Amino acid sequence: MSKSKKAAGGRAPADQPRVSTGIVGLDEILGGGLPPRHLYLIDGEPGTGKTTLALQFLLAGAAVGARGLYVTLSETRAELTQVAESHGWSLDKVDVFELSAVESGVADEGYTLFHPAEIELQETMSAVLSSVEKSGASLVVLDSLSEMRLLARDPLRFRRQILLIKQYFAERECTVLLLDDKTAPEGDLQLHSLAHGVIALEHVAQEYGAERRRLQVRKLRGLRFRGGYHDFRITTGGLAVFPRLRLDVGCTLDPAPLISSGSAEMDNLLGGGLQPGTSLLITGPAGTGKSVLSSQYACAAVSRGEKVLFFLFDERLSTFYLRGEGLGLDIDAPVSDGRLRLRQVEPTELSPGEFANEVMCAVEKDGVRVIVIDSLNGYLQSMPEERLLPIQVHELLSYLATKGVTCIMTLVQRGIFGSPVDEAAEISYLADSVVLLRYFEVAGTVRQAISVVKKRSGDHERTIREARVQRGGLHVGNPLHEFHGVLTGVPSFTGTSGDLLPPQVPPRGTALGQP
Repeated sequence: MSKSKKAAGGRAPADQPRVSTGIVGLDEILGGGLPPRHLYLIDGEPGTGKTTLALQFLLAGAAVGARGLYVTLSETRAELTQVAESHGWSLDKVDVFELSAVESGVADEGYTLFHPAEIELQETMSAVLSSVEKSGASLVVLDSLSEMRLLARDPLRFRRQILLIKQYFAERECTVLLLDDKTAPEGDLQLHSLAHGVIALEHVAQEYGAERRRLQVRKLRGLRFRGGYHDFRITTGGLAVFPRLRLDVGCTLDPAPLISSGSAEMDNLLGGGLQPGTSLLITGPAGTGKSVLSSQYACAAVSRGEKVLFFLFDERLSTFYLRGEGLGLDIDAPVSDGRLRLRQVEPTELSPGEFANEVMCAVEKDGVRVIVIDSLNGYLQSMPEERLLPIQVHELLSYLATKGVTCIMTLVQRGIFGSPVDEAAEISYLADSVVLLRYFEVAGTVRQAISVVKKRSGDHERTIREARVQRGGLHVGNPLHEFHGVLTGVPSFTGTSGDLLPPQVPPRGTALGQP
């Protein structure tokens, strides 16, 4: 056996050049692309993006001078051209073989010794292989195997035909994609066993909102790849694949100064400030100032010259700007020069993988040093299942920690007064620091209290302080020691009014209740 044939049938070396799929994210998952001179199965139901992936594969090869052939057994050339044009592509450098052009004389009812289907299968395969030889292509797509399965009529004949195809292409040193639309009986894995690699495409219907698409590399002989499910989206221009985050477990960070919130009293509560590269969870009932405090941290970061990416899951951009203007926070200037990026997210339209990929790109390409997620309740809605939320958040926080990026999250607890333990989204154990905001009542007035209940990276103040949203952000008062029942949900204050923050007097001409 020649060296070329041995390489084609044997295990590909780790440093062997790869064939690009034309999809950056998928090449990353595969470790650089597909090992050449092998046969691969692209498995997925109709509408999952198999044709688009195959066209990207051939066009990527054409871009580096490789000849490509698309053998279509089910679609017409016009349909393929329409798909390509919808993405802004041209198939001028890709050969297309259309089965319908040779179908007219395939079945001849005059045959009596053989079933017409056997004749059709042989004639079809002869035409396909003849088109490959005529084209001289090194990259081939066969779409789809469901037609061959129908012509073969039984699994044994179908398997033998696939083996013959595999041997034929191995001798010609072609890299081949076989597209299959899951028409095989449930549990039939013949193609999986014969292919050198298997990529499965899926679309998952949601109870509400847009459907989600994901892919999984189920097999790639002799090579490591990034396992699990990876979200992807079909966009104008092809498939955009979002690989799961890869953690650099051996990464170590140099000590850095603590991060300030812009408020000395708030920093004192946290023992001087936040450690860079850690995560802060701000939790409490609605209206206690969680978004204000997170915005305050963002503004403090941009004033230090750091870049901040602020995700708004619950709030509109217009409302965010109005609140910033009312509190006197400088929002317009850092947004205009790129230090502060605001991203309004519709949870039902953004998959978890796409969100994580956007965070990764912001950190690695744009140099973002602070990520704000407001709130995790909105992020929860993008999860396919609630039980996956802690896993997703843990993976994201671990990645940001290895990059030295600080993450600030808010979590709205149930009800106006909140519950100390929210069973639907209890992820506080994942955060490095936790700030708790609460309502309390004094002399017929509703006030807010703030306390730090956890900080992994150092000591923190154990006291409870009064907090108030006013001009400049969240103002934190002096420690209050006469509190009871903070952790039960609604604390009660037994001290004197002199210990509390003085009443806020609105400026003349300002309506009561406005900042």
